[in-house]
Amino acid sequence: SGMPESILIVSSLDTKWREVKYLKELIEKKGQRTALLDMSMRGTSSLPAEISCEAVARAGGSTIEEIRTSTRRRDELTSLMIKGAIEKTLEMYRCGKLSGIVGLGGVSNTAMGTDVMKSLPFGVPKLMVSSGAAMPAYAGGFFGSADIAIMSSVVDMDGLHQLSKNILERAAGAICGMVESSSGSVLDELRQVKGRLIAMTEVHYSEGCSELVRQYLGERGYTVIPCHADGVGDRAMEELLEQGIFDAVVDIAPGGLSEELFGGNRAAGPDRFEAAGRRGLPMVVAPCGFDMISCGPIQRMDSGDSLWRSRKIAERKYYVHDSYRVQARTNVKEMKQLARVVADKLNRSKGPVKFLVPLAGWSSLSSRGKDLYDPDTDRAFTKELHKLLRPEIKIEELELTLNSPEFAAVVVDNIDEMIRAVKTD
Repeated sequence: SGMPESILIVSSLDTKWREVKYLKELIEKKGQRTALLDMSMRGTSSLPAEISCEAVARAGGSTIEEIRTSTRRRDELTSLMIKGAIEKTLEMYRCGKLSGIVGLGGVSNTAMGTDVMKSLPFGVPKLMVSSGAAMPAYAGGFFGSADIAIMSSVVDMDGLHQLSKNILERAAGAICGMVESSSGSVLDELRQVKGRLIAMTEVHYSEGCSELVRQYLGERGYTVIPCHADGVGDRAMEELLEQGIFDAVVDIAPGGLSEELFGGNRAAGPDRFEAAGRRGLPMVVAPCGFDMISCGPIQRMDSGDSLWRSRKIAERKYYVHDSYRVQARTNVKEMKQLARVVADKLNRSKGPVKFLVPLAGWSSLSSRGKDLYDPDTDRAFTKELHKLLRPEIKIEELELTLNSPEFAAVVVDNIDEMIRAVKTD
């Protein structure tokens, strides 16, 4: 059909039709087209939708009658609606009909709306106007690892009054502004620099190394995309690797893996460290972050917190960065366990892997004289790794600190050489 590009508005029109109608009119006044996707599961709406709740239920493998009358658990029915909504949204996106997406509502509409947004590639404008946005227990789940903008409506999105109208006016401005200034999914642009695009992890404690690696690789004609290894950026990197964007990985800060194992704040999910290997991409690894567990804020120390208790954090060396960030030293037992997990994941990789160990300090916190300095514990990891890695994966130990220019130069030489070797194969 010849429908031009539109901003898709996603919500349950049985309860939110007034707010959606107001938002739709505001967006259209600004010269953008709109399309509505109705996620209603109970009632009907007097506002017609381009993608009706009937169509959503069908695309999810059900019917709206079944959704309304079923005795199945609500979460199961919601999943069907989300599945259908994703199907219809991607169909619209693939046909070049979707310029951006905006959702509005409380917790259930936010959960459904953000799930739909997560299915769209990086770079497509996504805005969720939510009265449940600020609930700490839910916020991380709403964002996932997607580039979603979430606007906290503060007041409930229930009826039109001065405050909700003001929020919707700003929301219309925000999504229109994003659409006008966006070139859409950035992934197509990235595919143009094929062969020269490298993902790199970094944390505050690897800054010296990361900045130099980026600079040196840039001088050799590579484009480096830094991913902040805070448990979200490195998780997103795995997803982007899975999408086939990058040509290689410099994993300077793989600590999201140890954080996942030991219950730290920067846990990056059980699949961390796997996507590059599955795709056979060249990979250079350094151990920054394996030397610490992120266990802030410091108040947890006195609150009988389970991580502090179970890992006996107070009895370890630890470094207080600020009121939020506290890094505690990993111990020998944890290092051996970690080496087994690292070896298991790297041994499965289909591409070339090199593990570089900076013997004089794995991060800015664990070099000589620093709070987490403990070379014996570091050695326990390396010794175990030597035993477990298959022989094709080389471990190179260097009498350097991670953040030294010399170490960065070795990282760059190795990844450059690997990429060239893969190209000539």
